[in-house]
Amino acid sequence: MAGLAVGPQGLAPLAFWTDVQGDQAGLILGQIRAPRTLGALFVGALLGLGGALAQGLFRNPLADPYLLGTAAGAGLAVVLMLAGASAGGWALSLSTLAWVERAGLVGAAFVGALAGLGLTLLLAAGAVNTLRLLLAGVVVAVVLGAASDLVTTFSPEALRGKQAFMLGSTSFLGWDAVALLALGLALLLPLAARLARVLDALTLGEDSAASLGLHLPRLRLLLVLLLAAGTALAVSQVGLVGFVGLVAPHLVKRLAPGPNRPLLLLSAATGGALLLWADVLARALIAPQELPVGVLTAVLGGGYLFVLLRQRGLR
Repeated sequence: MAGLAVGPQGLAPLAFWTDVQGDQAGLILGQIRAPRTLGALFVGALLGLGGALAQGLFRNPLADPYLLGTAAGAGLAVVLMLAGASAGGWALSLSTLAWVERAGLVGAAFVGALAGLGLTLLLAAGAVNTLRLLLAGVVVAVVLGAASDLVTTFSPEALRGKQAFMLGSTSFLGWDAVALLALGLALLLPLAARLARVLDALTLGEDSAASLGLHLPRLRLLLVLLLAAGTALAVSQVGLVGFVGLVAPHLVKRLAPGPNRPLLLLSAATGGALLLWADVLARALIAPQELPVGVLTAVLGGGYLFVLLRQRGLR
């Protein structure tokens, strides 16, 4: 309801009632605010699920969905497409950016994210060793990030689009994006729940997990592919939204600790709620202007982790 109610005047109930009764109610509520609200919910759920998978797979509470080079790959693909549009003679105004987004920026980001994962798996020689996979993801992220900066050096016009992508935005979400996100979430959640027992076994250590009869290299690769698919889908639709995938599993573990199956589902629900509220606040705080939703999630998520570390440090 808050996502539907917030508009150019912020969270104003009287203005919302006027919008509901107006002639443009179907356009404003049905075609702009409703898909944006549901899209933010689904993107946050994908990031929360990805964060829980990453932290369980790497057994590291600081792991997030962007560890395996997917974010850097998506960012490089976006910059290359924007640079190509600029080289084609198009001025990169907001309308041009919207046209480029409709013409294939989403697809380019998705393919770039999967390409980043492919480079990580190639460098790590598969998903046999978790530490090697983690280090390969860091290396790929650094190299692809440097390549992205190099492209913007030769094509400064692409820098504006890259900045918008890096800060994250839910403003371009429509019903087609909502349908795609819902389909991806409906496919990934059951698969992740079925593989939750693998994460439970990994908490005992790799040797103990292998002694239970689990084929760890194959199952680890499946988990990596699930993580990458959800992250690539989320990043391709809204850009880089930080800290949601990192904070959501922490909140669940603190408030409702338990095995990995409910952890995965609750992390998805928590991530959706976090991004949805961040989107509402991003539209309401300085209305009629908007804050980048990625900046707001970084501030709120970083602040939460700071308080959490301070509390644990005092014990």
